[in-house]
Amino acid sequence: MGKLRILSGKEICEILETNGFTEVRQKGSHIVMQKQIEDSTLTAIVPNHTSVKVGTLMSIIRQSQLPRSLFE
Repeated sequence: MGKLRILSGKEICEILETNGFTEVRQKGSHIVMQKQIEDSTLTAIVPNHTSVKVGTLMSIIRQSQLPRSLFE
């Protein structure tokens, strides 16, 4: 398992979009991304900042259920 990169909110949204998420809405500096899977919806809230902290990125990875390697 490699080290996570420092990513911006826009870069995280691009990674999520390439993996099936779509931008649903934005309120202030937070972008809500969603993905429909079978009978439920995955939701990830991404802060639109120039650099997102590692703990926040880990939370986004958990919410999106995507492999960590996409963000390394």
